[in-house]
Amino acid sequence: MDFSSGRARLKQARLAGDRRELYPHSLQFYLDPPTENVSLVEFESFAVDRLKLLKVVENLGVSYVRSSDSYKTKLGAELRKLKFPYKALAEDDYEARRKDHISHFILRLAYCQSEDLRRWFLQQEMDLLRYRFNELTESLRQKFLEHVNLPFEAISEDLKNELANELCTSTPGMTKVKEQMFYKVGLADAVDLFRARRVFIKDGFAYVPHKEIDAIVLNNYRTKLSKALALTARSLPSIQSDERLQPLLNHLSHSYVGPDYSVQKNTGKISLEQIDALSGKSFPLCMRQLHKALRDNHHLRHGGRMQYGLFLKGIGLTLEQALEFWKKEFIRGKVDADKFDKGYAYSIRHSYGKEGKRTDYTPYSCMKIIMSNPPSQGDYHGCPFRHSDPELLKQKLQSYKIPPSGITQILELVKGMHYQLACQKYFELMHDVDDIGFSLNHPNQYFTESQRLLSGGRELKKEPSNSGNSQQKNNSQESMNSNSAPTSSNTTADAELEGLEAYFTED
Repeated sequence: MDFSSGRARLKQARLAGDRRELYPHSLQFYLDPPTENVSLVEFESFAVDRLKLLKVVENLGVSYVRSSDSYKTKLGAELRKLKFPYKALAEDDYEARRKDHISHFILRLAYCQSEDLRRWFLQQEMDLLRYRFNELTESLRQKFLEHVNLPFEAISEDLKNELANELCTSTPGMTKVKEQMFYKVGLADAVDLFRARRVFIKDGFAYVPHKEIDAIVLNNYRTKLSKALALTARSLPSIQSDERLQPLLNHLSHSYVGPDYSVQKNTGKISLEQIDALSGKSFPLCMRQLHKALRDNHHLRHGGRMQYGLFLKGIGLTLEQALEFWKKEFIRGKVDADKFDKGYAYSIRHSYGKEGKRTDYTPYSCMKIIMSNPPSQGDYHGCPFRHSDPELLKQKLQSYKIPPSGITQILELVKGMHYQLACQKYFELMHDVDDIGFSLNHPNQYFTESQRLLSGGRELKKEPSNSGNSQQKNNSQESMNSNSAPTSSNTTADAELEGLEAYFTED
């Protein structure tokens, strides 16, 4: 008996050794799906933990600068707590690597089901990879590049000294070449950096500084994961026939992308006469810009009508109110009533799910506005922090009485491409609060939080002068400090998490 049990242990050890070869590195591009059998209990627990992690990635991404020490500390702590790979040198992290691999593919199944879900998943996974890649040591970074077939060679000290002048003059912000590592990268992989004139080019190769190499790795990862999500979506019919998995995947995909603003409890409670006043005190800058353009020009192009129309739907406008609102404004311009009824009313009814495929469209999130359908000349949609000229943005903020110091802070965030942080700063300045206490990722969330704050739901530093209502100050339990634990930064997400875990533990 002892001999048999000893032999079994040896066999198990050999099998474990073979399996460890599946994960030679803490990071991967998730190119090959797992082939082992996974129990339903593991399936559920892995999925919940990765969703916790990605939600923290999302919240930290809109609350902190991604290169800041606070961001790194909080994200690293979450990786350790949830037992995902966080120390690249750890020799006993096989189980963490396995969990990382399997959980990614579970969520890929859940989040491939629509464009919005794919966009959310892709963004969080990219932010997670960026953090983990930048935490690697020099030698491990080189091993990882080889592991994912990106054999970028770190140039020798002799070559770096030889090209020191060229590297210094061709790389923006480069002052001390000797202290920086450079990689020799094929020009095809560094096209974006070459177009922006951020790298030195010689003999068909780009010499990319360490601080820029993560952009190339992430672009490569984005391309691969985008294609993989599209391919996964095609396999959904076979998954949907599984009565055990499909309900779980649907529940996962609807638990962490935020509230569905297409259905509001306050539907019909906002009158058309309130919109002008609300736009000045509770609309985010993107919607305030669209409202002003509509009032000034009595018209918006399709992109603006979709972005603003769905926002208004989300804050409570009924279909009948929306038709009246748009018709009154358009006939003040060059569109008569008959032309409106024939050319525009259909699209409004369509967005409310009353025409065509009867799809009840959801208001656009910040991520969708920032990353898709950029405005062209004559358009007013998009994100002002992302798509506006900095000087025009400055003038607009000045016209809204934002103090010079606040404008400087916003423009610095915009310069660093922290657009949602810039919007959060705009919220703080417009409402005269020091810390909004939540991660802002949706225009309708901005409106809801603004209305809650103005009605006394959060403690104000002082009453805004542009508010007609007396503001009640209290120490609300809902007010959260951004320096608290990242998983507690969004009470709604915590409630959803509890519901998700309860759902998974039901018989």
